[in-house]
Formats: sequence, C-alpha cells, structure tokens
Amino acid sequence: MRVGRRLTAVASLLVAVIPASAQNWPQFHGPLRDNRSTETGLLGEWPAGGPPLLWTAEGLGDGYSTVAIADGRLYTTGDVGEDLLITALDLSGQVLWRQRNGAAFTRAYPGSRSTPTVVDGKLYCSGGNGDLACFDAATGEPSWSVNFMQRFTGREVTWGVAESALVVDDLVICCPGGQEVFMAALDRLTGETRWTCTGVGDEHAYASPGLVDYGGLRQIVTMTNRSAIGVAADSGRLLWQFPHEAPYGVNCDTPVFHDGHLYLFTTWGRGATKLRLNVEGENCSVEQVWHNAEFDNEHGGTMLVDGYWYGHADGNHKRRHFACLEDASARVVWTSDELSGQASAALTFAEGLLYVVTDQGDVALVRPNPERLEIISRFRIPEGGAGPVWAYPVVCAGRLYLRHGQFLYVYDLRPAA
Repeated sequence: MRVGRRLTAVASLLVAVIPASAQNWPQFHGPLRDNRSTETGLLGEWPAGGPPLLWTAEGLGDGYSTVAIADGRLYTTGDVGEDLLITALDLSGQVLWRQRNGAAFTRAYPGSRSTPTVVDGKLYCSGGNGDLACFDAATGEPSWSVNFMQRFTGREVTWGVAESALVVDDLVICCPGGQEVFMAALDRLTGETRWTCTGVGDEHAYASPGLVDYGGLRQIVTMTNRSAIGVAADSGRLLWQFPHEAPYGVNCDTPVFHDGHLYLFTTWGRGATKLRLNVEGENCSVEQVWHNAEFDNEHGGTMLVDGYWYGHADGNHKRRHFACLEDASARVVWTSDELSGQASAALTFAEGLLYVVTDQGDVALVRPNPERLEIISRFRIPEGGAGPVWAYPVVCAGRLYLRHGQFLYVYDLRPAA
C-alpha cells in the first residue's frame, strides 16, 4: 500500500450547515450542500489540454469519494485491501495521516462511497457497510465509532450505504433504513443516539440527506427507495412523505430546495418533480407543482441557473444526454449528445459556469444557455483510474479537484499573473 504524489510543472504559478468560506469545501456539495462555489477570478476558458495540472495523488484506494477541504487540509476515502481508509493530505498533496473506518465495501461496484464532513475540527465519515466514525481532523485521532446498520437493524441494499454524513448543530444524521428506524441522529461528540425517525417503512436509498430551513421550520430531507421524506430536525418526527419510487431503489440525488419548493430527480424514466412546501407552525405538507419524466437524472446532480435546470438525463436507460429544463413550464427545451456519459455526468457551479465531468472521463466548462449546450472548453482526465468517474468535481481556492479511483488530480484555475 502506498500513496504517491506526482508534481507537474505549470506555466505559472442554504442556511449554512457549516460556516461558509471560499477557502473551504468541508463536506459533500460544499458548505451549504448546494454544490455552488463562491470562487471568483477563475479562468473563463481553458487551454486545449485543460487547465494546468498542479499535482496528482495516487494510491488513495478504490472508490467514488470526492474531496472535503478545511483549514488547509483535504480529505477523501478509498478502499485499500480489506479496509476503508480515510486519507488526509496537505494542499501540496503530501499525506498527513490515514485511518481505517471499518471494512471495505466488496459487493456491487466495490469501493468507497461517501465524502468526509469536517466541522469544528472534527471529521465525520460513513462507510459502505454503515460504519460512522468521528476523528480529530488535524491528527486523525479516533473519537468514536458506531455501525448504525447494526445499531438500528438497517436493511442491506444492493449498492450499500452511499450517503455522506450530515451535521446539524450537535447532531450527525444517518439513514439505516430499517423496518422500524429509517433515520437517526447521533450526538456528534459521543456517538450516542439522540433521536430516531420511525414510521417511514421504506429502505434507504443512495442519496445524502440535506437540511432545509423554511417558514420557521427546520427539516431534514432525503430520498428513500420509494419516496421523498421530510423529518423534523429537532425531534426526528416524520413530517411528510411523497411517493417517488425508483426502479431498483436508485434514488441517488439529494432533494434540492429553492424558493419554497423542493425538487426531486430520479432515474429510469421516473424523472423530475417539483413540490411546494406548505409549512404551518411545526408541521409541513407537500403538494406537487409539476412533473417531467424526461429529465431523469441518475446521479451526478443538477443545477438551477436563472430559471433553467441543467444536468445529465438518463433517457430511461435508452438515450442518455445532457439536457436543459425550464422551471416555469416543466418543459425540456433542449438535449445534446455532445456531452453524454454512459449513465451519468457530475457537475458543480462556480462564477456563473458549470464544471461537468462525465462518467467516461470527459471534463467540460459549460456556459448555462437555455438555447443550446454551450461548451467553452473541454479535456479528458488522464488515464490511470479504474471504473467510471462518479466523483463530483470540486472548485475551491482557485483549484479544480477531480477524483478517479486511486487518483486525485488537482488543476490550477487562476489566470497566469
């Protein structure tokens, strides 16, 4: 087992769950879990071979984890042999520490799934088998560990636990998806159970939970294998449940909140659904505003820009393409095969542009345009990583982070001086 680093010469050198900073990306989808960077002053287009490659880390282990960045350190996970390992590196790619967090996930699509979460000097990470642990983010010293699938009699699903830990105040949230307990909140300092959510009845899916603070009510939203749910953040009380079943339980996208509405995205032709949140005191109900079966994102996410949604549509596993959907009309206004993955394309948003990575390793800088797919620049991830490219791209502190299997590639997005 080794972790190596290759340096490459360059021409020139929502209610916040976690306090936001342009220098930090401390959890899956960033400080607000909205997958939007606050970066400015980035390259508006790339050279033919892509932006300058600063360095490459290798030997990180197999998996689909992206990176978390906090306090001058970055973190990711990977399966090495029989173990799930968390690796901490400095911003030049030097390994600071490595720690085991349970066994490797060896069933369908083996490898790590989740991205670490860093809050107040503590790191929280869940594994594909349900091992949730807390470490000192600076040193890697273990604090506590629990297998929430065992504690709450969770039900195993085909592709394992894929969620990244959500921290809300002094709680860390997990979803065992048991017949009795679907969701649970643990004390983030001790790992002790603080509350459980019962009465859902579904199995867990593959989405990470998110926090919505709207109308004076804070709720945790996520997807099950058959529905979307909202859970009171302070008590675990089930507030509402809306049917949104996915074939094979493949609900992978976290529900997206915007302007009093919640958006659901499901693959295999189930499509996109817009819900209105109706909050009355400590209660909440939902009602459907529209549904579109064409915009069926599997995983990799979607982005709302100026009234239009952008993302990869699965085409009911028949015609995969990049697509644009108008929010006001629920109508797909264009599709394009020019930027298409085998099953998905992951994206993030920074300084008005989309950063898109297909599962085949194509990387594109895209200008949101409701008239057509407008690719500004594109390149390919270097050869070496195994399996599909499923990790989300991260833009933070003037850099683009791309993970593919054992490798992490770090690019310079700042214009030359």
